[in-house]
Amino acid sequence: MLGFGNVNRTLVRLLQEKTADLRRRQIAWRITGVATRRLGWIADPQGLDPSLLLEKNFPVGSLKATAPRNVRDWLHAAQADVLFEATSLNVQDGQPAIDHLRAALEAGAHAITANKGPVVHAHKELCALADSKGLSFLFESSVMDGVPIFSMFRDSLPAIHLRGFRGILNSTTNVILSGMEEGLSFEQSLKKAQEVGVAETDPMHDIEGWDAAVKVAALVTVLMGEKIALDTIQREGIRGLSGEAVRAARESGHPYKLVCRAQRHGNGIRASVRPEQVPLSDPLAWVAGTSNIVYFETDMFPGLAITEINPGLEATSYGLLADFIRAVSD
Repeated sequence: MLGFGNVNRTLVRLLQEKTADLRRRQIAWRITGVATRRLGWIADPQGLDPSLLLEKNFPVGSLKATAPRNVRDWLHAAQADVLFEATSLNVQDGQPAIDHLRAALEAGAHAITANKGPVVHAHKELCALADSKGLSFLFESSVMDGVPIFSMFRDSLPAIHLRGFRGILNSTTNVILSGMEEGLSFEQSLKKAQEVGVAETDPMHDIEGWDAAVKVAALVTVLMGEKIALDTIQREGIRGLSGEAVRAARESGHPYKLVCRAQRHGNGIRASVRPEQVPLSDPLAWVAGTSNIVYFETDMFPGLAITEINPGLEATSYGLLADFIRAVSD
């Protein structure tokens, strides 16, 4: 497990809870490595105690003298079959997560990530590398937590043509806008979102629309088969909206939402992330709090919507677990 924050810790709990379900699928597991900036590279091919890891009781002593010094040494020492990568997003180039996932595949391990950066910046390369090794590069948790968007199109909608999509894909801005509709100022609503753990201490990626833009790019890259540069996505965040404007929009029946869009035009894709006033007749108008929605337009289904209602960390970690089952069952 590369990164041992909330997502991978919740994944450990899910693995424990789902052990019987996994066993019925003839899947056994043990955690043989954990790595973070603070801890360094911890590896034990015999297995680390999950309960102790959840208590943040990490092994020291004899392992320290022989501790790996980089990701490749660590993967080798851990004898890894699967890497769960859950590090922070680098909007600019997706590094170092891309290098870590590449190292896992080259070492013979399936690569599973919750990170959008590698999907946007290295999807084609990592998929080709995985195919050449007979392995999987999977990323269901990178957009809309663990909702099966990528696997739905890959496995359940063969030969379908995606013309475009629109949706609400950033929980932080949605929570802030909901708070402003209830009478809070922008600053008060942001503080509340931070207190409940929805917003980061530095929420600029969310507020300025970067997180949503990266998600749009990931969907365009994977589902529409088109490489799209982030700087070609028209991007506007919610910082310029006042509480008065947000409340007036709701009272008029056209509430503000940070809407993500992508549409085929000729041989290209036009994409945007910006605040829009949405009529109450639109399903997007009723998506509040941490809920998300994406509405697909295809040649077979003029409108196909997926909504998740107030997901928690378990949803994101479940996406990693589902990818794990797909990878080791193939």
